[in-house]
Amino acid sequence: MQCLNNSIFYYFFSVLQFYFTKRAINDDFDLLFGLLDGSASLAKESLVYSYGRSFNGFAAKLSPPEVDTFSKMERVISVIPNHKLHLHTTHSWEFMDFSPGKIRPQEEGNIVIGFLDSGIWPESESFNDEGMSPPPAKWKGKCHNITCNNKIIGARYYNSEGLYPTTEFKSPRDAIGHGTHTSSTAAGREVDGASFLGLAKGTATGGVPNARIAVYKVCWDMLGCSNADILAAFDDAIADGVDILSMSLGSDDPQPFFDDALAIGAFHAMKRGVLSSASAGNSGPSPATASNLAPWMLTVAASSMDRKFISQVVLGNGEIYPGIAVNSFKLNGTSFPLVWAGDVANYSGGNGLLNAKNCLPGSLNSNKIAGKIVLCNSVLGDYTGVVMANGLGAIVSFPIPFLIDIALSYPLPATQVKTGDGTILVGETWKDIMAPYVASFSSRGPNRLNPEILKPDITAPGLDILAAWSPVASPSGSPFDTRKVKFNVISGTSMSCPHASAVAAYVKALHPNWSPAAIKSAIMTTANVMDPRKNDDHEFAYGAGHINPLAVTNPGLVYNASEADYIHFLCKQGYNTSTLKQITGESNASCDGVVPGRAWDLNYPTFGVAVEDGQSVNATFTRTVTNVASTNSTYRVTVQMSSSVNVEVHPKKLSFSTVGEKKTFTVKVSGPKMVEQPIQSGTIVWKDGVHVVRSPLVVYTITTNSMTTSPFRPTERIRFGANSINWNMHF
Repeated sequence: MQCLNNSIFYYFFSVLQFYFTKRAINDDFDLLFGLLDGSASLAKESLVYSYGRSFNGFAAKLSPPEVDTFSKMERVISVIPNHKLHLHTTHSWEFMDFSPGKIRPQEEGNIVIGFLDSGIWPESESFNDEGMSPPPAKWKGKCHNITCNNKIIGARYYNSEGLYPTTEFKSPRDAIGHGTHTSSTAAGREVDGASFLGLAKGTATGGVPNARIAVYKVCWDMLGCSNADILAAFDDAIADGVDILSMSLGSDDPQPFFDDALAIGAFHAMKRGVLSSASAGNSGPSPATASNLAPWMLTVAASSMDRKFISQVVLGNGEIYPGIAVNSFKLNGTSFPLVWAGDVANYSGGNGLLNAKNCLPGSLNSNKIAGKIVLCNSVLGDYTGVVMANGLGAIVSFPIPFLIDIALSYPLPATQVKTGDGTILVGETWKDIMAPYVASFSSRGPNRLNPEILKPDITAPGLDILAAWSPVASPSGSPFDTRKVKFNVISGTSMSCPHASAVAAYVKALHPNWSPAAIKSAIMTTANVMDPRKNDDHEFAYGAGHINPLAVTNPGLVYNASEADYIHFLCKQGYNTSTLKQITGESNASCDGVVPGRAWDLNYPTFGVAVEDGQSVNATFTRTVTNVASTNSTYRVTVQMSSSVNVEVHPKKLSFSTVGEKKTFTVKVSGPKMVEQPIQSGTIVWKDGVHVVRSPLVVYTITTNSMTTSPFRPTERIRFGANSINWNMHF
């Protein structure tokens, strides 16, 4: 039986039913040995990973008939196909008025942030370990094929398919720059004089520069990030002793949690006290596109800061048009002929007006544009078409409207503008007085899987972020770009996620005993209020608001949640005892006695009311808050909501006499029948004169007959009338 060319699948096993406390790789081998006609060689070649450090299971290469046989075995809890996921700053911390290094280095140095990403460039100045003490005693991680130090204390890599593109390293070393950028954004050391080829010059630093970094390379150039590798990384990271996990990756199409490697891995991390911070995705501004929707994960949107990268166009008649781009090329003010791409089509190459005006690769006539600046109607790539035809520069006159806020880097002088001869000026930075606002590309809610759970949770800087880069990676993503840089400017929720990860690490350093839910609650309830006039999608764009690292360590009250709470939530969502085990891995996990229904009693820091078209508003939430501040305090509630919706909170006053004391309250939301109602935003705020504990409350409608409490009937899941927009940017 040949199975080496088959797809990779996961297999999860009960921790208690069939295994002792420690499970050996031989257990997995024996199961495969029995399945594969007693062939030891096939069993050995089929086994890819054996998970057992933090949860039980393995990944193997099996044929569909073998998968079918295996899934029926009593010892098997679940079988998950090996889906592929995608990778989804000097000034950003200053923009938030946060000075990294606010706590003692030894406290910050006890915290380890694990990054599931594309690796790291360890020689970057951002990862020097000058003055840092040895790793904390709890650390059990290892470094594979690169040299670590007291800053990078762990580095592993995972490649279940055994495929290594020629651009890649068979090690945790970063070939594409993404992982280097995210890890330095969160925990990079201070580097003076950092810039992108002279642009945005300043001191580069991460939010927690004294925290430790552990790298788990699961994403590869041209190959993406496989579920098998992701779960293996989770297994190691949890056992190694990370405190926070940062994951700037995700799926374009959210899966039920039992099929979602990130959700499953994050659940096991949560059980061990580790918060998982994840990017919301880059499929905005279409609604219902957010990914990483599990309530035990922190889901981060991307927003702007008060710095824009501008590259102006100066025409031969002296007219000046401001454009948006990260342009390091200098034309020294010299004017060059300007041609419209539609007039220089490469007809001999089989191209016409449509391809040419969009400057697609191979669509332009090199005899007509060599040494000229090309005016493109729009660009669906990186200006490679202009470079291939020997064009000198490029201007996009009609950029995609919802991408106009993104400054991209290109392999030649180029810019985007909203409107003879001309020139493109070298880039500069301008102050953006409108900041912060949610980036156009940032994925939006509502939550397609669980409409009562507001996602994303929070927003953080993700536009035009300067951070460390791999010198072997093109700064623009173009194979024609030969520039080598130590720092790069890129955008995405991949860039906002590590900001939130750093803030979570900051909280963990000061409150090492706080649960992942408590840390998440502190981040959400202390968030700065976003201006809804700048964000049409309101909370579906920014969640609880803009992250505020100054207030996050003293939230006053927190909404805590445990593993049992999340299990109850899953049961309410329609999971049964069998499917529940696929997430928890526990043989004794049960939904007995739980009636499926709305998720209004999960102790979440936000409140969502999804009303079926034509139905009246009628929801009751139960919440419990824990006092983490003053020993004697009294909080009073204030409610803001549109006049058409009535909100009642009972009791209206909560008094605490000790730290750790808990108080429960209910929120009843009622209102008339609604049809095609856009989001209505409100807030529930508890104040004691010192602390402000703010939670958003949203009410909106969904299509009749589109809502179900079960995640197992895809045709009946919520429909919001919008599809995800997939576009390729360098995230």
